[in-house]
Order: sequence, then structure tokens, then C-alpha cells
Amino acid sequence: MTTLCRDCLTLTAATVTRCPNCRSPRLVSHPDLTTLTLAHMDCDAFYASVEKRDAPELRDTPVIVGGGKRGVVTTCCYIARMSGVRSAMPMFTARKLCPQAVIIPPDFTKYRAASAIIHEKMARLTPLIQPLSLDEAWLDLTGCERLHGAPAAVVLARLQAEIERDVGITVSIGLAANKFLVKIASDLDKPRGFSVIGAAEAKSFLAPKPVRILPGVGPAFAKALEQAGFRTVGDLARADPRDLAQRWNAYGLRLSQLAQGLDNRTVNPHEDRKTISAETTFFDDLTTLEALEDKLAPLCERVARTARASGMAGRVVTLKLKTADFRSITRRRTLAVPTQTSRTLFSVARELLATEIKGKPYRLIGAGLSDFVDAADGLDLFAEDERRERKSEAAIDALRERFGKGAVVSGRSLKGKAPSTNR
Repeated sequence: MTTLCRDCLTLTAATVTRCPNCRSPRLVSHPDLTTLTLAHMDCDAFYASVEKRDAPELRDTPVIVGGGKRGVVTTCCYIARMSGVRSAMPMFTARKLCPQAVIIPPDFTKYRAASAIIHEKMARLTPLIQPLSLDEAWLDLTGCERLHGAPAAVVLARLQAEIERDVGITVSIGLAANKFLVKIASDLDKPRGFSVIGAAEAKSFLAPKPVRILPGVGPAFAKALEQAGFRTVGDLARADPRDLAQRWNAYGLRLSQLAQGLDNRTVNPHEDRKTISAETTFFDDLTTLEALEDKLAPLCERVARTARASGMAGRVVTLKLKTADFRSITRRRTLAVPTQTSRTLFSVARELLATEIKGKPYRLIGAGLSDFVDAADGLDLFAEDERRERKSEAAIDALRERFGKGAVVSGRSLKGKAPSTNR
């Protein structure tokens, strides 16, 4: 057994309750501590932590980042979580659960600045970094021990302390044998956690966990698994992989592998972006097609503008709706020719919307683009209309870049400017 002091970074070849060097109780012990090199770093309640950093008087106060009459909780601090508040919860529910909370609207400029510093620190440790979002990333430190003069665990504990000192927020670290396990490990001891899961113990560790711990298993799928008799990860591990594949195709096999603690994915810093999306929550429910189209149009413009800035074109258009009773609806259509124009995106999303609207009240709408190709190669030679529209919208991008976002505004977008909470 090897033990690491997270305060003075002393390594001890024994299990101890206090560091023999500095007497700190902040220790992490594991037989594989000095050999594991794959990690997941996750900031603790990131947005709320940044807000508390900038307003120290809120340190012992429940803080919720979000807002709006019909908005949702973007994130909340751990004090607010003790009252039952959770991310993506409707704000009116969060206010009832924690009426004493301070509500702060999100400030993504601050969050991106903090994220940039953290990512710069990670980049000094290894080139193998795969960000998942502003506040979390996978890191592979294989082969970096000689460079840093210490095992990956020591380097990561040092990083954890540097972020707390220089950025003013805390992070949690997971160290394990693969990407699936490290992500679980980083969530085991939040906040300021450092947890390790070795390959040998993975299957027994996972066995009693509920199936919803597995990636891709949301509430609806978890219910389907439970109805089929798979309540725990161990139930899936004991199942015949062929039976799982028959029930859920390729993902059934994936479930079987994850239940065994297996995951052969590598940390890929060049992995393509999976989707570009934008959505808005309304202050008051909308029921008519025209009103929903007015909200949809500026979202399509935003998604298409991001795609053009990224040099990508997408083949799959996604429409997202949420009903007044919080039921989510997602509809997709695959295009014959990839697009990065708002005209095409809105045209397809509007068709999906028209077939879905049945007079029900809706509280949210969103648009997305995925299945990307390089825009330089992705447009069919015969798609002249698409090519012309792409050129036209790129020119509008240039005008907005030079003279501001309000330099060119479509009439449809202006109609959609009623108050809403955008994410």
C-alpha cells in the first residue's frame, strides 16, 4: 500500500492515518497509487465557486447560479445542495427548497477566464488533455513521470493545490485505469476530493451501484433497465452480453463492458466536437407555431454562426422542446448535404416543429447541429443554394464582427426578442 499526503506531497509505503512528515490527515492510499496515470479533473460547483470567490461574504451562504421567472438552476453551491437544490432544477422549485439562497445570474466571461487558467496549468503537465466542458477534463500523464520527477498522483495533487491557490476555487481528482472509472472516481469525495479506483477492484466496486451511474443511462433508460430486471451494475455484469445486445443493440454490449469496469477509449485532445446547440426557456408558456418559430429562429442563427466560426458543417439537425409539465421531446433529421447556415437549419427545424405542435403549452425550445465534417470538404458541389447562403451569412458574420452584433438583425430574430432565459 502507498499513501500520499495531499498537503506536503510526501509518499509513504504504508497505510497511515496522518502524514509522518507534516501530520496532515488529508491522505489518499491505494496499492496502484504510483502506477496509475489516467485522471479526471472536475471543478467543485464551478460557477457558484467562482461567484463565492469574488464575493467572500457569501462563503457560508447558499448560492444558486441561474435565475429568471421560468429559468432553471445552472449550478449551485454545496450548501444549497444540502436543501435539495440540483442543477437543471426549475428555479421556482429551487427557491421553495432554499428560500434563503442568494440567486446570481451566470457570468460566463468570468467562468471562461477561470477555465482558461486551469486549462493552461493542465497543459503544462501533459499534451494529452481532453476537455469535456469549461470545468472538467480527462488527462493522461503516461510517460510524464521523468519530466515532472514524480508519479502522476503527486503531480495531480500539486495541480489541485495550485488551482486552489491561484484560481481561488477547489477541484476534485479521480485517478483510475480508464476514462469511465476516473470520471466516477472524481465524484466520490467532493469537494476537494482525490479518489482512486484500481482495475482489480473495479468490478466489485461497481456491482452494488445503481445502473444510472453508467454513462448514457438517463432516468428513462434507467427505468427501462430496472423493468427488465437490471437494477444494479452487478446485474448487468452477470447478464449474458448476447442478451443485452439483443435488447439494446450495440449499446447493450457497451453496457456489458462498462459493468465489468472495462473501457478502451483513450484521451484524445483532438476529438471532434459532438454537437453545437442553443436553447431558451420562456417566461410564459407558448402554444402557437408562429410564436415558437420566432424563438427558434435566433437560436438557429446562433448555432450556425458557431459552426461557421469552428469551420464545421453538420449533417444532423436536432429540435428540442420541453412541455409545461417538464417532459422533454427531441426530434432529429439527417441531411443529404451538411450545413452551417441558419437558413437550412431553421428550415429543417421548423418542419420538425410543425409536425410536433399539437396545441400543447411549451416552456423551452432548442436547436442543434451534429455529425460534423470539415466545412471545406463537406458541401456538395451541386448544393449551389447552400453555397450562396453560406457566403451571404459569412459576410454578415464579418459585419457583426466589425460593427457589433446589432449591425445586422433579421426581422424574425427581432420578433423573438421577448424576455427569456438563454443557455
